[in-house]
Amino acid sequence: MKTNETSVYAKLQEARTEMLRRPMKKSGKNKFAGYEYFELGDFIPTAHDVFNKVGLCGVFSIFDGVASLQVYESATGASIGFQAPLVMAHNPKGQAIQDLGSTLTYLRRYLWLMALELTENDTVDAITDPHEQGRLNASKLLENVVAPDKTPDPSRALFVDGLISLGAQMTTLSELTSLWKANQTQIDDLKKNHKSEYTKLQSEFAVLKENFKED
Repeated sequence: MKTNETSVYAKLQEARTEMLRRPMKKSGKNKFAGYEYFELGDFIPTAHDVFNKVGLCGVFSIFDGVASLQVYESATGASIGFQAPLVMAHNPKGQAIQDLGSTLTYLRRYLWLMALELTENDTVDAITDPHEQGRLNASKLLENVVAPDKTPDPSRALFVDGLISLGAQMTTLSELTSLWKANQTQIDDLKKNHKSEYTKLQSEFAVLKENFKED
């Protein structure tokens, strides 16, 4: 089994290296923060082609509030897993099934990006206005003076970072507000039990909110 595990790691690294050689263009655009990002369709056909050539298969699933992408070696069944907490997307003008579709697309995109180590713009780096950058820097400093939480949980960090990244892709204030409300239960838990992570989330959503205000 140890040989199989070594093999699947080697094949995944081979796939990552091959992906770097393939031409791919980011079609997603954030007009407020001024950066481009990978849509799922920009890289998933290439990823499947590369995986097929090296002998890997990716299987996406959601169970008990956690989304996962399990990368299997086709010949042996050995695998590597990548996980992220479930974060619900929400469109106030859409139907519940559309929200589900958006959520699945976002989660699949993030997990595949994670597995393939494809680079994306950092939300902080994408803010070009110096006043907005100053507010973000202030929020980072604030985190250092908040009373420390319990031992950091990677799943909380993934939830916070995922929600911020989703927020950066909203195109209206209504969408941004609805995204916050759709994840209110988890946010309330952060507010009550994990002050530093809540402060980070609240501060960066405040910055995103400024994008929709008139000059």
